[in-house]
Amino acid sequence: MATKSIHWVYEILPGLFLGPYSSAMKSKLPILERHGITHIVCVRQDIEANFIKPNFPHMFRYLVLDIADNPVENIIRFFPMTKEFIDGCLATEGKGACHSLYFYSFSAALVIAYLMETFGMKYREAFSHVQERRFCINPNVGFVHQLQEYEAIYLAKLTIKRMSVQLDRPFSLQAGMPGSRKRSLEEDEDFGGMQVAAAQNG
Repeated sequence: MATKSIHWVYEILPGLFLGPYSSAMKSKLPILERHGITHIVCVRQDIEANFIKPNFPHMFRYLVLDIADNPVENIIRFFPMTKEFIDGCLATEGKGACHSLYFYSFSAALVIAYLMETFGMKYREAFSHVQERRFCINPNVGFVHQLQEYEAIYLAKLTIKRMSVQLDRPFSLQAGMPGSRKRSLEEDEDFGGMQVAAAQNG
């Protein structure tokens, strides 16, 4: 399957790229600009902070995440902020790149989680989608377990959200807009009062 690439950064979704830290080094600025990159997710370990950092803070929007290369590291806590950042990028028709020194594990896990929640994919489906476009991805075993656990978490959230929409539907659709039920009840009370008054006067 043919995919677009920017110096070994591959397009996983339209406007979302995945690759190594080297793709966003200072010498790659012309390439990043030429391809319209606007947002960068920079993933690193604490010990890498001195050399893996935002190289163009005045030109691109950055989300910097410090994630340890450890199977017990809690990466689920980074999923909501990563999704919000990427959603914001794509909503403004920007283009985002997610990179790290160990992109095949760190960045890949975040991109997989993004696909899972955004498109309602199961872990295996999202993993296959990314692997087809970046064959060398290999999240560590701890990250894989957490992604599999996250599948149940986001599916439960989707179920609750759908139930909430269904419960709200009779109220919002009664007269085509929110709050119409309250106004209808008030009108019924006014009409009932008019009937009582008319009966008394009769």
